Amino acid sequence: MNWITNFVRPRIKSMLGVKETTPDNLWTKCPSCGEMLFQRDLEAAQYVCSHCDFHMKTGPRQRFAFMFDGGSCEELPFIAVAGDPLKFRDEKRYTDRIKEARTKTGQQDAVIAAKGLIAGVPAVVVCQNFAFMGGSLGMAAGEAFIAGAERAVADKAPLVLIVASGGARMQEGILSLMQMPRATVAVQMLRDARLPYIVVLTDPTTGGVMASYAMLGDVHIAEPGAVIGFSGRRVIENTIREKLPDSFQKAEYLLEHGMVDMVVHRARRRPGCR
Repeated sequence: MNWITNFVRPRIKSMLGVKETTPDNLWTKCPSCGEMLFQRDLEAAQYVCSHCDFHMKTGPRQRFAFMFDGGSCEELPFIAVAGDPLKFRDEKRYTDRIKEARTKTGQQDAVIAAKGLIAGVPAVVVCQNFAFMGGSLGMAAGEAFIAGAERAVADKAPLVLIVASGGARMQEGILSLMQMPRATVAVQMLRDARLPYIVVLTDPTTGGVMASYAMLGDVHIAEPGAVIGFSGRRVIENTIREKLPDSFQKAEYLLEHGMVDMVVHRARRRPGCR
């Protein structure tokens, strides 16, 4: 706790009758270069740093606003699942972690699916939010992905996945791991219907998500600098007892080795952008 910020300043302002007029979120510090960025300019730049071009993490609704025509879309209904099937507890109860994540993000779970028009073409977009428990894959996230795939098949529309995840959600155990084959079956539904499945890999895409539906797309587009891989860098180095290159598991490294089809700047992803 910062004693001056949290105690002294409010007391002084209270005594002097000073009212707070400046929003707390007027500026954002870039996690990469440390530059202070004006929030309004950062939003207009789709949360890409204007100084170092670092692609910051952002939520589904911000991505929907830039991806869909006019920022207009219809979110698919949230599918309720068992809240705490394993009665899991570590430092906190799982139910408490879920409540905290919902308060923080304003989402029911890590994945939101929506439908709308992209350059005039009907499409369904499924987006994972890393801010919600690391974008972890649980039962609710699996249901959201499958619902998005089913909607795409019903509407004869392409499915776009924007993925950011640390992998499966350990608090749901094998019930979380079961979502990997279920999502794989949903991808096969799209293939049977001869519908495009486009995957946008953002930072980070790791674990069981990367090992399943995140790498089954017809086209894989990665954001610059995104970390993409199954195991963590330190785990691999400790296993093989070798130092890996600095670019290892970065989007550009995967492009050079044929794991992704293209690396595209966030601002140039919409049709017609250069």
